[in-house]
Amino acid sequence: MPSSLYRGRFAPSPTGPLHYGSLYAAFGSWLLARQAGGEWHVRVEDIDPPREVPGAAQAQLRSLHAYGLHPDGEVVFQSLRYARYAEALAALLERGAAFPCTCSRAELAAGGGVHHRCLHAPDDRPPAYRLRVAAPCTVGFDDGLQGHIAQEVYAEVGDFVLKRADGYWAYQLAVVVDDADQGITDVVRGADLLDSTPRQILLQRALGLPTPRYLHLPLITDAQGRKLSKSEAARPLDDADPQPALRAAWADLGQDPRRLPAAGTRDALLAAAVGGFAPARLPRHRPAGGD
Repeated sequence: MPSSLYRGRFAPSPTGPLHYGSLYAAFGSWLLARQAGGEWHVRVEDIDPPREVPGAAQAQLRSLHAYGLHPDGEVVFQSLRYARYAEALAALLERGAAFPCTCSRAELAAGGGVHHRCLHAPDDRPPAYRLRVAAPCTVGFDDGLQGHIAQEVYAEVGDFVLKRADGYWAYQLAVVVDDADQGITDVVRGADLLDSTPRQILLQRALGLPTPRYLHLPLITDAQGRKLSKSEAARPLDDADPQPALRAAWADLGQDPRRLPAAGTRDALLAAAVGGFAPARLPRHRPAGGD
């Protein structure tokens, strides 16, 4: 794959219908990919069945289609990729970079919630698998919007989970493997995942995988300053009338409303958005209580 090719992605979790905060993130990542002349992919992060809502994944994909945000290539479902995650974990275990752990949440809480070593010998409980994080371990990166970010992963996070004790794959491992396998060069997502990025970079290094560029958009919050996905204001999108939400997302992305046509089709609006998009106008922060 040529290094000049931009490959972005949007990766929703099927925990409910697509809401405005998700559309805002999807639209931002789509605009950056389209303006760069690159590709934009969609991956469904369906690796946590207890949290998933039946039918939500297909409903989210229908919403993206209704809003004109069409991916390049087939949609990837994480639930079909467990064998790849197992290969990655096996490679880490073979090198001693990962290990099984039967520490309970109560035991971890008693130690401050940061795992640095197993607190007892293995027993008959199913183990979780963790990445071994040595001290010191400061991981930094330059975010495309938030500037330089650094985290002392050993002190602040500790040995983090790659596969849960209940048998489900952890987000950190799945996202790293999938971004590499899809050739993702640019990850654009919400700032709620900013703290996860150093862990993902550390895991990329452990697996010998490339590190993409990152850009974290400020979150859309409700009037109480809560993340929209956790708020009662996270109502489903109106797939039958996409233009109002697209115009609102354009404004929340810091863009000039005058660059969009006052009337016309959805596709005409999207074409004007690609031509008029100014990444330098993206806001680094949003005030609490924005909508």
